Amino acid sequence: MGYLILNQDKGQVWSRVAARLRAELGEEVFMSWFGRVEFESLEGGVLKLSVPTRFLRKWLVSHYYDRVHNASSEEFKKSEDVVSSVAFSVRQPIAVKDTGEVDVSTKPIGPKKGNVGITNQSSVFNDGNHENYTEYEGFQGSPLDKRFTFEGFVTGGSNRLAYAAAKQVAESLGQNLRFNPLYIHSSVGLGKTHLLHAIAWDVTRRNSDARVLYLTAERFMYSFIDALKTRDAMAFKDKLRGIDILLIDDMEFLQGRATQQEFGHTLNSLIDGNKQVIVASDRAPTQLESLDARMRSRLGGGLVVEIEPLDFDLRSQVLRHRINEKIAEDPKFVVHEEVINFLADRLTESGRELDGAVNRIYANSQFTSEPITLTAVEHIIRDLMCSKEPRRIKIDDILRVISRHYGVSRGDILSERRNRSIVLPRQVGMYLAKRLTARSLPEIGRRFGGRDHTTVLHAIRKIEKELSGNQTLREDLGVLERLLKD
Repeated sequence: MGYLILNQDKGQVWSRVAARLRAELGEEVFMSWFGRVEFESLEGGVLKLSVPTRFLRKWLVSHYYDRVHNASSEEFKKSEDVVSSVAFSVRQPIAVKDTGEVDVSTKPIGPKKGNVGITNQSSVFNDGNHENYTEYEGFQGSPLDKRFTFEGFVTGGSNRLAYAAAKQVAESLGQNLRFNPLYIHSSVGLGKTHLLHAIAWDVTRRNSDARVLYLTAERFMYSFIDALKTRDAMAFKDKLRGIDILLIDDMEFLQGRATQQEFGHTLNSLIDGNKQVIVASDRAPTQLESLDARMRSRLGGGLVVEIEPLDFDLRSQVLRHRINEKIAEDPKFVVHEEVINFLADRLTESGRELDGAVNRIYANSQFTSEPITLTAVEHIIRDLMCSKEPRRIKIDDILRVISRHYGVSRGDILSERRNRSIVLPRQVGMYLAKRLTARSLPEIGRRFGGRDHTTVLHAIRKIEKELSGNQTLREDLGVLERLLKD
């Protein structure tokens, strides 16, 4: 007979299950769908979990049941417990005593309804650590990272404008809003989310009464769908439109016509009411083809700022900043300048990649006590450098770069429109697709709006013919190829 552990101890095992799910699904997906799941008990092989709404229960059962069951079976097996099934239940509302006070045995950690700002919410998912959230009128936002402040943001030529705009927005809340909405876009790992978190922290530090809400687009969708399911859509709208500053991250993931329409109404209401909106995405508003033209226009009507890839100097600064943070914890941690230069030269994708390299090097020095030499570092990050081999260029990459370079939307490039301003970028895109990818002519045609191979062949020959006497076109192609290969 296996060793029986108390439900309290089983809750600790569930924490390991939660950590495993977080690692498998990623932070945003995990917090969107599992952030409010609570462990109840494990009895008779049935793992009992509770959630706050019927919609969330139905979603987890239909989309994540097998994943939860498999992860739970593996982790509880280590404590000689068997998980034969998983049962999700909807939690009962908070009990209220006759005195009108909330029963402390069921009272959640955080502000009472009507409070605003950033709160600490405890959960079995964070292994005892506290997650930070913005919350307003019981509407809980996405988690905030306490490390993501303006003081911790390293600036350089590629991100200085975005940083200055974010600081200006944070400092001018409640006054004349100069940039509304503020729209920040970049590739992954370049600091968009850091700046949104920094704005939230800074605003609430300056004014504890400020009504701030930070949401990922996925959390916005989940909350809106939940409101529809519970017939509470009007209350949802009123709550959102009563805040002072709304921060939406990962805008590219906002899906569903009804959800987009509601976001559009909310966006218009807040801006017209002189309330600040900040949006972050991996592409410019004009390239969000899933959104309607009116919303793209409204998002682009404020200040649109792009964070460019980090250059060598900025990568070096980021590395020194992260290394100094480690040195503050452990003065014995020493990294020589030649190692920093090596890392800055080889790791060019994102700030997250640089953070990961420093963490690896620090962990290696802790576990082995060996000096941090250039040879040792090269071995430690060898898998990261392998990814630096010339990457396979995709047609999506070509469409993105062409769209940005010529200032036309991806939708126009793929459309039937025959304007000169659209035909040239389209033909250049087809030429580059044939030159830089292994795709066949019919396949290129399909990816460029369903055209046949003869159209693609005509475009390629047209560009080849013009190259001999068109210096501007040659220069454009040179720039575009460098952008695609970098």
